[in-house]
Amino acid sequence: MLCLQKENDKAMSLFKTRKKRKRRFSMSPTVITLIFLAFAIIMFVTEKIPLGLTSMIVCVGLVITGVLSVSDAFNGFINSNVILFVAMFIVGGALFETGMANEIGSLVTKFAKTERSLIIAIMVIVGVMSGFLSNTGTAAVLIPVVIGIAAKSGYKRSRLLMPLVFAAAMGGNLSLIGAPGNMIAQSALEPLGLKFGFFEYAIVGLPILIVGILFYATIGFKILPHHDTTDADDSIFDESRDFSNVPKWKKVLSLVILIVTLIGMIFEEQIGVKLCITGCVGAILLMVTGVISEKEALKSIDLKTIFLFGGTLSLAKALEVTGAGELIADKAIGALGENPSPVLFTFVVFILCCIMTNFMSNTATTALMAPICVSIAQGMGADPRAVLMACVIGGSCAYATPIGMPANTMVVGAGNYKFMDYVKCGMPLIVIATVVSMIILPIAFPFYP
Repeated sequence: MLCLQKENDKAMSLFKTRKKRKRRFSMSPTVITLIFLAFAIIMFVTEKIPLGLTSMIVCVGLVITGVLSVSDAFNGFINSNVILFVAMFIVGGALFETGMANEIGSLVTKFAKTERSLIIAIMVIVGVMSGFLSNTGTAAVLIPVVIGIAAKSGYKRSRLLMPLVFAAAMGGNLSLIGAPGNMIAQSALEPLGLKFGFFEYAIVGLPILIVGILFYATIGFKILPHHDTTDADDSIFDESRDFSNVPKWKKVLSLVILIVTLIGMIFEEQIGVKLCITGCVGAILLMVTGVISEKEALKSIDLKTIFLFGGTLSLAKALEVTGAGELIADKAIGALGENPSPVLFTFVVFILCCIMTNFMSNTATTALMAPICVSIAQGMGADPRAVLMACVIGGSCAYATPIGMPANTMVVGAGNYKFMDYVKCGMPLIVIATVVSMIILPIAFPFYP
């Protein structure tokens, strides 16, 4: 009996030892997520493997390691923005399939005679529109039009599409409804009896948009990508096609449906129909009326964009649910000490949001950072509006990666862009936004009013 007891004790001791070893060498979901984040950054920068494949490796890897469930990891592929992508690829594709995009391009190029003036015109139009509409929706509607302009003018579309999506992001800071993050910050203020005015974001957002447009009209004009897009020659974006056989009614109807789709997006709240559904209705109408065939519609969908965006949403989800994103934020802000300088604190919040928003959605970044910023500001006796404004503007600076915001991802295939194109063209814009914000924020939104 004594011998049996000793054997049991020995077995139990061995079990506990193994359990301790297992616990010691097992990694937490947070650590795994940070490893996948580092892997994604390295692969995106080096492009040793295609961007879409990197996204899918991360997505599947997060499931295999148990960080995310299958439904959470692949939920990005039924995300409303992905549905919007597919729908607007078809709506835009109809504009090309009928040759209407080329005709619009011909009309616009009569007024904008040079490539530089085209870029300015595109950025002004997109920036203003995205101040009152969804910046993603604005970009989705105008991308095919701009590609048509490039086709007719002879300028490379890679030179025009990047300024378009950057202007869409900057324009989102012109009003309270310009971007979802703006409303999230407003919601964080309401319990404190505070709020932002409808155009108050424009105090910082408008100067950034103006300086951004001036930058790409001058110095930035030289660093815009200069890529050929021969990989799209067999697609609907082939500008050398002859559209003389296309019936006039198809051209007109493709434009009418595009305009109606845009109007539906403008009045999203009033009609109670989401952007993605409005886009789907437009795509369905184009096929039902025979403007384009099902085969032509499917050909217009850029699968590279779908895999890239849908796959990387799993990483954003993991950063959120494991607390890895919050850990990064806490460590960065905690390093400032108990009584940080107001200017330094605002700067760190701004830069941290800039970094995070390029790998998470700006909505998720603002949602994560807003409560942290409010609690720290209250602890310091500071005005939460000052910190939240830095948080929102920094969270909109998603210029440096193709996954920073949906509009960036939408033009990857059409512009034949590489990851480093976004870094080279987007980083100067982040510097501009930082400098402008750090000048205006202490004046317009003093830390201790």
